[in-house]
Amino acid sequence: MTQPTGGFAALGIHPSVLAAITMAGYEEPSPIQAQAIPEILAGHDMIGQAQTGTGKTAAFALPILSRIDPARREPQALVLAPTRELALQVATAFENYSTQLPGVSVVAIYGGAPMSLQLRQLRQGAQIIVATPGRLVDHLGRNEALLSTIRHLVLDEADEMLKLGFMEDLEVIFQAMPETRQSLLFSATLPHSIREIAEKHLREPRHVKIAAKTQTVARIEQAHLLIHADQKVPAVLRLLEVEDFDALIAFVRTKQATLDLASALEAKGYRVAALNGDIAQNQRERVIDSLKDGRLDIVVATDVAARGIDVPRITHVLNVDMPYDPESYVHRIGRTGRAGREGRALLLVTPRERRMLQVIERVTGQKVAEVRLPDSRQVLDARIRKLTTALKPLAECAAETHGELCQQLMGSLDCSADQLAMALLARLTQGQAMTLAELEQEQPLVPDASARERSRSEGRERRAPMPVLEGRVRCRTPLGTRDGIAARNLLGAILNEGGLARDAIGRIQVRDSFSLVELPEDGLDRLLGRLKDTRVGGKQLKLRRYREG
Repeated sequence: MTQPTGGFAALGIHPSVLAAITMAGYEEPSPIQAQAIPEILAGHDMIGQAQTGTGKTAAFALPILSRIDPARREPQALVLAPTRELALQVATAFENYSTQLPGVSVVAIYGGAPMSLQLRQLRQGAQIIVATPGRLVDHLGRNEALLSTIRHLVLDEADEMLKLGFMEDLEVIFQAMPETRQSLLFSATLPHSIREIAEKHLREPRHVKIAAKTQTVARIEQAHLLIHADQKVPAVLRLLEVEDFDALIAFVRTKQATLDLASALEAKGYRVAALNGDIAQNQRERVIDSLKDGRLDIVVATDVAARGIDVPRITHVLNVDMPYDPESYVHRIGRTGRAGREGRALLLVTPRERRMLQVIERVTGQKVAEVRLPDSRQVLDARIRKLTTALKPLAECAAETHGELCQQLMGSLDCSADQLAMALLARLTQGQAMTLAELEQEQPLVPDASARERSRSEGRERRAPMPVLEGRVRCRTPLGTRDGIAARNLLGAILNEGGLARDAIGRIQVRDSFSLVELPEDGLDRLLGRLKDTRVGGKQLKLRRYREG
């Protein structure tokens, strides 16, 4: 299947939707977007096989928004997601892409949120529903005709939905929609159960598959930092203080981000330039030449603008924004470690992007170690080290070349040699903080996301377990958040291996070093026997009855 050329404009997207993504600074469609969008706009059912982080949300959101009728105040599109977090993420994406479509409204429907608010948004005529299956079935119990006007259905991360035991709910939802709808199924894998759904509910679907063809990159030291999105600029500034780089390329997602970050770095005295799709070819060549010959040290670029950059003196790649897919990550970090040199690649990861980090590690087969954001002491030591390096060659010959001038200045200023040295140092450092107290006032310590998560998890460790519901027993597993485990992982494993119905499992409380799961008291020993060899995330579940106190 050939990919359209000419960016998003060549894909046939509605002009207002195109205007919204252009304002957001998106330049080129990812492979899944380039292949899927024309098929969806043409009205075909489709199976999209792609990993998380490949841009699949935009692959279905942009064409669906292009076909929404804002004048019809009724549900027209339904996106089903396995978790509350993904439902919120998808709903936010639809809202961002529809900013230039007046009258289009999005509602997110998921458990744990007030039903009354969701009902009000539905009554107000939201055209797009993003929902988890369980809560949507609850709404159908109140209003059987809720989905009777749906024209577009998306099953996002269908394999995850089945792992979580939503098959029965999906069948209820399928029956509540018109058979004439367009159905789109996105899944990282296509096990037999997914193929059965496709055969039963999709009509002659087109198949779009994005293969993971990423290879590991040798000679590049990789690390990541957990950081919150609003901390990125101060985090970058702090990292650049301590990283010993010759030349560096920083990757961001949008044109505007290249300008914003380059401006922030320039204000701090760095020799920096932005590269994005709006930069003319001759100017782009001047930027790259300047990076090669040392007139520039940092380039802030989008993926498209950085294609083909081959500058041996690039020692560092800083991924300020998470790439869309693992292949883009490898392309990015391949800008360093050239010509047999060592390279270093740093990746800023927000809490909601940790899953994409796991995908990158799995596809590349290489662990990306976590490092901490430099503290004030490390920044101060780096400043003193750089100052020492700059002064050392001057100090060796200063007595011969500037001795007379030094005496003249001390006489004119009526000051001692120490006072003159301090005045010159202040001028040389341009008012930059050179003590710990001054530094913390000038550049407050930015706490990293991992520290916040540790603090929260410690609070969860101390919190007493909630009361057990009648007819259930609390069980404990030594797996927790530090093992990369989420509640849905435990739920899926117990459903698949234990043979239980979804409503048989009660609350799941995931903490740092262990998790608590409420299971049926009747037949518990038999159930634990069936689960004794179960593994989650490669580690044994080891589920045991929990004895409090």
